[in-house]
Amino acid sequence: MAAPTRSSARILVVEDEESIATPFSETLRRAGFEPVVTGTAAGALELAESAEPDLVLLDLALPDGDGRDVCLELRRRSDVPIVMVTARGTETDRVVGLELGADDYVVKPFSGREVISRIRAVLRRTGARPAEPAAPLRVGDLELDPEARSAALCGERLDLSRKEFDLLAELMRSPGRVVKREDLMARVWDRNWFGSTKTLDVHIGWLRRKLGDDPSGPRFIETVRGIGFRLLTPEESQP
Repeated sequence: MAAPTRSSARILVVEDEESIATPFSETLRRAGFEPVVTGTAAGALELAESAEPDLVLLDLALPDGDGRDVCLELRRRSDVPIVMVTARGTETDRVVGLELGADDYVVKPFSGREVISRIRAVLRRTGARPAEPAAPLRVGDLELDPEARSAALCGERLDLSRKEFDLLAELMRSPGRVVKREDLMARVWDRNWFGSTKTLDVHIGWLRRKLGDDPSGPRFIETVRGIGFRLLTPEESQP
């Protein structure tokens, strides 16, 4: 069968916990990948054929079978890269997983950024299709390049920390729309963040200062009390 025509790598996520599968799928999309999700061993084997993924992220604990058996069957059928995911992290588990044919091993709970980095590394090693580069963003006088990790206001470079940059990127992806606090925390601090969400307000405050923004009369970032934050559109920010 001919490979499907597409520019980004397709990732088959085999994970039966919806609380993990759903937010991580969104993380994959934002990183430029195309996620395909199933929660069963049977679904994994079926989609490995029909969806023709470029990599399989495979949880070992599945409701209808052992992920290690799925790994063995996938490896028997093809050389698709496999990254195993498990709640156990002993050296024996890692060795067994790798000996079964997995290309890498991730232990829960994991950071979304760490897994994205591992996926990219495996795809590079195996020569599979890389993720499509994220397109530059522009909203009014604000410009942001996710690949170059650079941001500018009226052509002047902004000196942003990593978290400030990521927050601005999330807001610029949805100009004029409210981005919920919990979504910003999940995307910028990862879904496993268990600290106070006050850190979000602190970083938004720092970002506002670097933009020269006044929260009492914002030109860029508006607080929507009890819900989240909104990047004003150029029309809204006109004096």
